[in-house]
Amino acid sequence: MAKERAREVLESGPVSVGDAAPDFELPALIGGVRKSFRLSEYRGKNVVLAFYPFNWLESSARQMGAYQAQRARVLASNAETVAINVESIMNTTAWERENGPFDFPMCSDFWPHGEVCARYGVLPESGPHAGVSVRAIFVVDRGGRVVFRKIYKWDEVPPLDEIFPLLEKT
Repeated sequence: MAKERAREVLESGPVSVGDAAPDFELPALIGGVRKSFRLSEYRGKNVVLAFYPFNWLESSARQMGAYQAQRARVLASNAETVAINVESIMNTTAWERENGPFDFPMCSDFWPHGEVCARYGVLPESGPHAGVSVRAIFVVDRGGRVVFRKIYKWDEVPPLDEIFPLLEKT
């Protein structure tokens, strides 16, 4: 079974604009409480998937802090922000206690390691950052289609301002 899932991931290629967003379920921290997040449960809402490398990077703290500061505007756009990285949920819990609170889902793609990141094409297999999610934003519309995809530099903080016009249209 694990070999079949790995083959599906490798054969599917990265998710592009216009594709159906692959569904997933991951452990998540939401407002300091451990829960489960399933993308398909958010149909009818826009979802901003914010992939990021590590919790303990200064740029990650700035990024999540900015998302929390813009939360009211995201919710007013019938949207939800969902942060995803490959660190354990326990690591994310400790980091959120120091840098949060964050009211949006913070998902752990720790096990199987990086499976969701790989499905979305944001988990390098080689190079200096192999096995760690790149910083990327995907916007999934209310019907479950990817309408925005952008990769950012390792320490770049993706601005939500560039996706608000899209959220407000869809």
